[in-house]
Amino acid sequence: MRLVDPHEQEDQRSNGGALVSLDPGEQVLTTLNQDGSRKWMKPRPSRGRFWKHRRVVAYGLIGLFTVLPHLRMNGKPVLLFDIAHREFTVFGTTFLPTDTLLLAMLFVTIFASIFFITAVLGRAWCGWACPQTVYMEFLYRPIERLFEGEPGKRKPKNAVGLRKLGKYAAFLLCSMFLAHTFLAYFVGTDALREWVTRSPLEHPVPFLIMAFVTGAMMFDFGFFREQVCILMCPYGRLQSVMLDKNSLIVGYDTKRGEPRGKSGRGKSKRAEQATGDVGLPILAEDQRGDCIDCTLCVQTCPTGIDIRDGLQLECIHCAQCIDACDAVMEKIGKPAGLIRYSSRVGFDGGARRLLRPRLFLYPTIIFAAVTVFTLAVAGKTGGAEVLALRGPGLPYNTLDSGDISNQVRLRVTNREDTPQAYTFSVVGPEGVRLANDPGELVVEPYAQGAVVLSIVVDPSAFEGGKCRVSFVATPQDGEPATTDYKLLGPSRVSETPPAETDGGSDE
Repeated sequence: MRLVDPHEQEDQRSNGGALVSLDPGEQVLTTLNQDGSRKWMKPRPSRGRFWKHRRVVAYGLIGLFTVLPHLRMNGKPVLLFDIAHREFTVFGTTFLPTDTLLLAMLFVTIFASIFFITAVLGRAWCGWACPQTVYMEFLYRPIERLFEGEPGKRKPKNAVGLRKLGKYAAFLLCSMFLAHTFLAYFVGTDALREWVTRSPLEHPVPFLIMAFVTGAMMFDFGFFREQVCILMCPYGRLQSVMLDKNSLIVGYDTKRGEPRGKSGRGKSKRAEQATGDVGLPILAEDQRGDCIDCTLCVQTCPTGIDIRDGLQLECIHCAQCIDACDAVMEKIGKPAGLIRYSSRVGFDGGARRLLRPRLFLYPTIIFAAVTVFTLAVAGKTGGAEVLALRGPGLPYNTLDSGDISNQVRLRVTNREDTPQAYTFSVVGPEGVRLANDPGELVVEPYAQGAVVLSIVVDPSAFEGGKCRVSFVATPQDGEPATTDYKLLGPSRVSETPPAETDGGSDE
């Protein structure tokens, strides 16, 4: 909205007039009226070929979203993001927060894939697969039309009384189901089943979590709706850097459609509403474009945009405008495709280039990230991981016997499904030994534990001030885990240890 001029405000006050807002010079959001109030979207469904394909994809995805948390692989959930216990299970393999390389490669793969898909197919994710679109357009809006009537066929009924109660009762049931499905990805189906079957008094915190998520779903799909795509989601604002002139978009063929208008005398009512008092004159048949200004493309758009104004961030590429326009073209005997999937180059009359540099760059990045991720996963499945860290204090000590002592902190990660008790040993040059007995270290499943070891070795074993050894953590049941480590010592036997140190640095 355009801001009110302070001088105009002062003039109105001095004249005793009421302060009124000025009309905006242009539309700021499609979901706002000129007075700044919310414009509720009641899109008219266009059940064309793209809508039918989207419906199949949508219900398939709803089924997949629902079933996926219940599937098991290697005795574990296929997907589980257990934030409370800091465990992340993907395709039957559990990862820990310390797996920073895996996390980095995962994010690189996701972002590179988003850029690649967008460069090729535009915002296909938004219009065809995003859960916000899938549930909104193929679950909540059909329920709303069931109670209120369908726009375009009959005048929508005001949702009052029993109709309003029935609609929101259905919304609540769907939101509860969706909330429980969502939580299953974060707490697991076993814990969720326990939450559902037990009394809320026995577990008030989980009950409040379920109630909060259900309320969030109700707010999202019952009130906020398309505002999520327009105001919250950054995808539309990033499309300018992810799309190029050859990317697939939904667009209006201006050369073919303009000048638009209706046959007969007078002026187009839609044009008068859009341009004010001037209006667009009605042209003769041979002077008009194919667009008859029926505005069905606007009426069917779930975000309320006019696709004829060009590419806009609110457009989610759902192809509803294509289905609506193709139906009109068929009725008036014109070829389909006035609004269609194409590219900016295609709409300008050129040929779309499928082979371009970014379509080679993105797959290369994805392949490299997936390769690193796969190799890292292969080295982290099952067993234990051992990491040796330099202990605090001096880098090394010279004992009265002349031997060299190092303090090492050994951290063990148990990747088994059961608790493990580990014993420790050191392997290296002749005479290397543990000066202390750490005993057994019991580590819970997918948890970490640590012990401090004191390693003693003859000074003659050091070359250039370093001596390589291996630490072995042997579980009660399973294969031993080994890690290499370099002890610090004198570069010459006669060298004395340093008097001060900053604690040393890990290698």
